[in-house]
Amino acid sequence: MSSESKNVYQAIAAVAGRIAKIAIGKDRINAQQGFSFRGIDDIYNGLAKIMAEEQLVILPRCRSREATERLTRSGSALFYVTVDMEFDFVSASDSSRHTVRIFGEAMDSGDKATNKAISAAYKYAAIQAFCIPTKGDNDADAHTHQVQPHSVQPKDNRLNAKVSVEPVGKTPIVLLGEEQIAVITSLAQEVGKPLAEITRAHGTASLNFIEARYYESIIRRLNEYTKGNAQ
Repeated sequence: MSSESKNVYQAIAAVAGRIAKIAIGKDRINAQQGFSFRGIDDIYNGLAKIMAEEQLVILPRCRSREATERLTRSGSALFYVTVDMEFDFVSASDSSRHTVRIFGEAMDSGDKATNKAISAAYKYAAIQAFCIPTKGDNDADAHTHQVQPHSVQPKDNRLNAKVSVEPVGKTPIVLLGEEQIAVITSLAQEVGKPLAEITRAHGTASLNFIEARYYESIIRRLNEYTKGNAQ
């Protein structure tokens, strides 16, 4: 650790350089789907000492919160929360700061959906700011919920109309599951494509209301977006 004073960008760079040497492994396993991921505790534990030594702090601020009640396939309640977060990266040396804005999404059957969404936002803000590798990091707090459509009528931002998620005839509409939403969110953040572009293309304001049959095409377009940016 250097004793010299650092502005916020020098402090961020110093933290990124040190965290790159030790890495933060994906040592946790999603019990339902079996994929590996790094959780918020891994991010905290990896960064806490280094940030303190480099005199960098992260201060959270919630701009807005949206909550929707959904149903699991067993019929129990499931709460889906989206938070719009800002994180001030502040150098304790000279009080310079840089603000990172990011969204967090999470589901929970109890009272922890908001906490999980804030943690998810913090995790991805840190991952992007400190260049922590994200490939395959598709967790959503290690829990995978099976969700069925119900009578909530989300508003279509483009047409100011209602988008029905009720079954048509005897064929139910299957929406994207939590793992699929997490994969799309992670990949979109990794390649730098705004989630709003994806949701607008499907006539809704949230991944939560996109049909599962579009999952493969969304992933394909994101991969094509990656190749296009690399050229």
